[in-house]
Amino acid sequence: MKQVFCFVTVMMFMLVSNGQQVLCVTTDKTTSLVFPFAIRHVDRGNQYVLAQQVKDMPTILLVKAATTDFKETNLSVVTDDGSVYSLTVCYDSKPKSWVHYLPVNNKATTAMYANGILDNQPRIKKLREKKWKADLKITGIYVKNDILFYQLQLQNNGPIDYTINLVRFFIRDKKKAKRTAVQELELKPVYSVGNTTLVKAHSKSTMVFAVEKFTIPDAKYMAVQVNEKNGGRHFFIKMKNKSIMRAVVLPDYR
Repeated sequence: MKQVFCFVTVMMFMLVSNGQQVLCVTTDKTTSLVFPFAIRHVDRGNQYVLAQQVKDMPTILLVKAATTDFKETNLSVVTDDGSVYSLTVCYDSKPKSWVHYLPVNNKATTAMYANGILDNQPRIKKLREKKWKADLKITGIYVKNDILFYQLQLQNNGPIDYTINLVRFFIRDKKKAKRTAVQELELKPVYSVGNTTLVKAHSKSTMVFAVEKFTIPDAKYMAVQVNEKNGGRHFFIKMKNKSIMRAVVLPDYR
């Protein structure tokens, strides 16, 4: 079997299932690992683990042992969506399974999509607010599986740097009844990318925030709030359900 030996330089996420995934291999039979995305890199812990990619099937890795009773080691695989699968490898003369299907690493995939749309051209023009030579716009809304991606652009046309104190997403009641507190549900981003701390004078910053998918009840609205630290250029953009329903569906990674 042809050996594959690549040093992995990318470190993002590890597959965890009741601790690290354990893979048992033997010398006289081959074990197949089937990944949800094409394999980019393979790194074996030592020379006693043999690994070969299948030429016409980029999602499959063939693994077997080069010798018996080798000391426990590891195998790391990086896939096209940016995931790192780290498995503990041990010797077993009779492994219980010859084929293993690895699940999608949702966190890594979310990061990959968010980074991928960071530089997309604006698709929305009306969701914006201006304050003292600063302009906040929601320039794109995207969806993939159970995640919504919001592309925000903050343009600072003033002579003073804009330091971002907070960025919030939440759902709030449209009307407040007398003597009743406003009901509010905060939506915590699961991932963000871009410059979310400082926008220099006469410059702009694009950010993408990934939020778990939701819809807005009729009596409520969604809002995006961005506040300036030690300043008064605070933004508050309301959004209706129809804007979210027009979200662009992102394609699968190949």
